Amino acid sequence: MKHNLKTHPDKVGTNSEPLIGAHESIAGGIHKAFERAESVGCRVLQVFTKNSNQWSAKPLTDEDIANYKTTASKSSIKHVIAHDSYLINLCAKDRSILRKSREALLDELNRCEMLGIKYLNFHPGSHMGAGEKEGIRMIVDSLSWVHQQANGYQVKSVLETTAGQGSAVGHRFEHLREIIDGVDEPERMAVCIDTCHIFAAGYDIRTEEVYERTMKEFDDIVGLERLVAFHVNDSKKPLGSRVDRHEHIGNGAIGEIGFRCLMLDTRVQEIPKILETPKGKDLKEDRMNLRILEKLAKT
Repeated sequence: MKHNLKTHPDKVGTNSEPLIGAHESIAGGIHKAFERAESVGCRVLQVFTKNSNQWSAKPLTDEDIANYKTTASKSSIKHVIAHDSYLINLCAKDRSILRKSREALLDELNRCEMLGIKYLNFHPGSHMGAGEKEGIRMIVDSLSWVHQQANGYQVKSVLETTAGQGSAVGHRFEHLREIIDGVDEPERMAVCIDTCHIFAAGYDIRTEEVYERTMKEFDDIVGLERLVAFHVNDSKKPLGSRVDRHEHIGNGAIGEIGFRCLMLDTRVQEIPKILETPKGKDLKEDRMNLRILEKLAKT
């Protein structure tokens, strides 16, 4: 595969070393994630900025921010992406949940801005029976409100593709396009492709032919210039299952050929690729999956 496409100006990659990494724990402080990431060979990193299963968290202290920035400045890892709390639902039918979701996303943006993290990744939301059109409308309203409160922030809001499990919005590229077009400040929006999610949603990437077709469809509808990250996960479930279950690279229904297509695609060479695959405390699974991606980038 040999492709050429002008990439986002924030994306700075290398021709010799693929921009691959993993989501790592922030136990002991957000800055501790750098050490974990470096220990397994990450070149990029994804983190939570707070406990992902709680609505609220202690505000970041001056010490927290200083520790993070000092560690980041000394680290070989120069690309960091934040992931928001799993509780947030920007199109919740329950008004109290919707209010808490908006306020929680604003808090996450605040944290990223204070830490100097450029991208906050989040799932668009689940309409809970209200329907996709209403769900998209509410997500647009939520993001416009949040952006208004976070006026002038540098951090980008990154929509993640979803598997379409339950009533999740974002399993069609058209959903992402509608959200981006609908918000008051579309220039603040970017996109992350999760390989497991798009596969479960029905976008095949298992061979060069279908991978190319899916990437062309994404480019035609959303635009590769909006793409700032990949979540690189194989899928436990089959194509179109609408079930979100991550598997180790090459061990799932996508298989190594699909990931080889991704790793060799020069259009997305400079875009960070982040593992969210299962792992234990010793992180040996991260080492294994990163080695596989390194190998596929050279074959």
